[in-house]
Amino acid sequence: MAFLRSNRRPARHGGMMRLAAALLATGALTALVATPAHAQENNASLRGRVTVEGTARVEAVEVNTGLRRSAEVGPDGSYNLASLRPGTYRLEITTPTGTRNTDEFTLNVGQNAELDFDFSAAPDQPDAVAEGEGIIVTASRLRTMEGGEIGTTITPRLIEQLPQNNRNFLAFADLAPGVQFVTGANGESRLQGGAQDSRSVNIFIDGIGQKDYVLKSGITGQDSSQGNPFPQSAIGEYRVISSNYKAEFDQVSSVAITAITKSGTNEFHGDGFIDFTNQSLREKTPIEIRNGADKVKTKDIQFGASLGGPIIRDVMHFFVAYEGKRQEVPVEITPGNGRTVESFPAEYRELFGTVNRSFNEDLFFGKLDFSPTSKDLIELSGKYRDETSVGLNSGQQAVSRATDTINEEIRILGRWEHSEESWINDFKIAYEDVSWAPTPRVFENGTILQATNTRASLLELGGSGNYQDKGQKGWTIQDDFTFTGFKGHTIKAGVKAKFVKLNSLQLNNTNAQYFYNTDFNPNGGTFNATIPYRVQFGANTGVADPIVKSDNFQFGIYLQDDWDVTERLTLNLGLRWDYEKTPAFLDFVTPADAVAAVSPANYPNLNGADYDIRDFISTGSGREPFLGAFQPRIGFSYDLDEEGRFQVFGGYGRSYDRNQFDFLQQELTQGAFTTRTFNFITGDPLNTCVAGPTCVAFNPIYLTEEGRQQLLAGTAGGRGGGELRFINNDLKTPYSDQFSLGARGRFDLVQLEAGYSHIESKDGFAYLLGNRRPDGSFFAPNQRPDSPFGFAPPGFGSILIGTNGIETSADSVYLKLTKSYRPSSPWSLDATYTYTEAEENRAFGEVFSLDYASLDDYPVLRSSGVRKHRFVAAGSVDLPIGVTLSSKITLASPPFLKGFVNQATAPFERLVVGTWADSNGDRWGLRQVDLAVTKYLPLKFLTKESQLRLRVDIINLFNDRNFVDFNTDPNDTTSTVGSPSVFGGRSAYGIGGNPTRTIKLSAGFSF
Repeated sequence: MAFLRSNRRPARHGGMMRLAAALLATGALTALVATPAHAQENNASLRGRVTVEGTARVEAVEVNTGLRRSAEVGPDGSYNLASLRPGTYRLEITTPTGTRNTDEFTLNVGQNAELDFDFSAAPDQPDAVAEGEGIIVTASRLRTMEGGEIGTTITPRLIEQLPQNNRNFLAFADLAPGVQFVTGANGESRLQGGAQDSRSVNIFIDGIGQKDYVLKSGITGQDSSQGNPFPQSAIGEYRVISSNYKAEFDQVSSVAITAITKSGTNEFHGDGFIDFTNQSLREKTPIEIRNGADKVKTKDIQFGASLGGPIIRDVMHFFVAYEGKRQEVPVEITPGNGRTVESFPAEYRELFGTVNRSFNEDLFFGKLDFSPTSKDLIELSGKYRDETSVGLNSGQQAVSRATDTINEEIRILGRWEHSEESWINDFKIAYEDVSWAPTPRVFENGTILQATNTRASLLELGGSGNYQDKGQKGWTIQDDFTFTGFKGHTIKAGVKAKFVKLNSLQLNNTNAQYFYNTDFNPNGGTFNATIPYRVQFGANTGVADPIVKSDNFQFGIYLQDDWDVTERLTLNLGLRWDYEKTPAFLDFVTPADAVAAVSPANYPNLNGADYDIRDFISTGSGREPFLGAFQPRIGFSYDLDEEGRFQVFGGYGRSYDRNQFDFLQQELTQGAFTTRTFNFITGDPLNTCVAGPTCVAFNPIYLTEEGRQQLLAGTAGGRGGGELRFINNDLKTPYSDQFSLGARGRFDLVQLEAGYSHIESKDGFAYLLGNRRPDGSFFAPNQRPDSPFGFAPPGFGSILIGTNGIETSADSVYLKLTKSYRPSSPWSLDATYTYTEAEENRAFGEVFSLDYASLDDYPVLRSSGVRKHRFVAAGSVDLPIGVTLSSKITLASPPFLKGFVNQATAPFERLVVGTWADSNGDRWGLRQVDLAVTKYLPLKFLTKESQLRLRVDIINLFNDRNFVDFNTDPNDTTSTVGSPSVFGGRSAYGIGGNPTRTIKLSAGFSF
């Protein structure tokens, strides 16, 4: 048993001091800038018709803050309130006969609502308004026009009531069709949509994108983290859009999420909570059961508090929130490739089993809002995130492979919204400072023990090769304008400029990594862990700075018209254009030694190659930013009846994402601090190379620093012995085309929806192996297929070339049912079933494509990252005894697995074959049922709304084991002692993001 803790703290940031300074700077800029702006995608809108004799005026009043927005009623009776902060409202309708007030109703984030009033109707007619001062607004009168987009709204009740083992507000996003919220065996969570990976996602909080420009997670802070992107107690609600979003959304090609943060109100409200679980409240893991061991001591404590209220009633309010997390989480170290612990020598067996990793997180959020007039709203908010964690995941890595990771994030937002009768301006200025830095726990040689044919890791021990410090920092200026002065049109236009510095320090393989074919032992015996066939280690080249920085400039502009063509037909017509300049890539000059290494004189292997290396050599002036990111977004909705209860909808849109900087910077870092690769001649028939400076007979001295220096001395200077990375000069930007068609029906509080969507993504980035054999071929003719790793340029490692070409497609049919909660009907249900046929030309999420010469050579097969069937349901009910019962159910079919088969006889092909996993659960492909019971205890002797809540969450109620380790070797068709599983079968006991059945105890107080 081992307990891992991280005590390293960041030295670069002043944390809260820098947050305060940035808040002051943003506040000053917000006060100084007097520029107009618009209603963004995170707001709601309300429109309709008032039938009355004479003129009329509609004024919306936000009940909790007193914020007011007004609109004149046009000659045709129409009114349009285009930008309303989501919340609880009432309307004041002024007519020649006086002013009437509606009762209260709620507008959700991104909602486009319609509400009509007929003051000429007889009182006994169904659509008549009430006589006297009041107007009753029932759910059937308030209609929502969702247009052509596919998605769902996650309400405050869902966030508050549904069970979860982690306070990640995104955990309920998978209620939207085609969306997956995936929690890995290591506790890290990610979003994905269609057949695309997480880097294509974007989340907009209060209208500002949280895109990660450097790392793969899609949003900042979520790469290799068990943490949460935002304090859940500070999120009001959010909308998930999986297809056909409007032109406001940028830098996204799959799932877009728009969320709003909470604000203070005219009354003081506060909340505090603590969640707790430990090993006594969970069942044993499969490894603990198999080994007959006691449960490893674990703990998970989450706690926090929030407070909001008035500073000046109806004018200024505040809201603050804090959430903390302290975890000791078990991870399971298991043999890879289906091997058993007993197949390893005795000295390695004690490295397997269950150990703990630690994780600490602190999240802070604060917000001020100020309404100096009825036409102005000024907001200032800030977030600070601080994490320290031990990077050790379930799998084949021993405890010594752990890394200490610092994850820190500061975000500041200043906003000024100004509204007039027919237009609204929304100006935003934002600042961000994000850093992510993993460092090896120990500094010593790393050992990778592998299987013969697949090179799959059986066990990794020694020092980690992961040593990085990456992030982004800069300013965003965004201005949006909404105009409602044209009858039947809501016209939005916006522009965004972003000045962001991207940085990357990558000293990977500071700890030398040695690779062993355990099945080949030249000294005899059945297990080789003494003679490696390869070593990789990092070394300074002395020709460049290993710290790569790029002062990026991003620019985006859009125009959107929501046009009511008739009373039944609405068109959403939009066009946006985006631009990004990445100087580190555009101005890069390929170093002379790299150019010489691949020249015909030094490396004639490329003379007959199927690509031209000159397309990948940059002179510093031949690369241009991509200018073709024009993105039409078209949607429609048509009411089949006058009441708008039944509707057909659909649309088409193109959405450009961006190329991840972590891919682009490798071209530079390989010339500064490069990984040197040396192959050893050991007699291993499956790991051969041509004798030369980087292919030498093995000598035990090469296991030492002295020996590694001898290896370097035998190669050319600079980056000699290191990899060469080149990127296509004509690099394109990844994008997706989206098409949808569906129908909706509303039956009082129940809404049904059925639809079809097609999402096709293209131009994804990948690295290919650029090595070629002496005749220019990738595979040797009439021989068993083998990638030409051993045919690198003399004195250098392999050539990797970066280019576009990864493609995916997803065709989905879905059914969605929503039953809204009301006090008169105190239960809710959200359920979505999605059937998806998804394909890809590269294994899901993989960037390094080193098995074929070209991406065109990869066969298009079913996606390994998308389940064919997926059903997600969540609901809650208030019981008469002051108890709320809630549950979430997730069911899915098994994953699709793919692997390579190298035919050793004619026709000597390398094939990619696939199979369904042999289920990944005890009973289903995937099943997880969570349950929560909450008891509310009123404390009215304190205040009218004070209450204590006691809650029990049961995560994974039926103790389903959703395994994640499968045999992906198609050559494994017969179980053996060393490899007991076959292709598609479970190969180890690691389970996914759902823990074993776990009880979480919670207590909270609110007032």
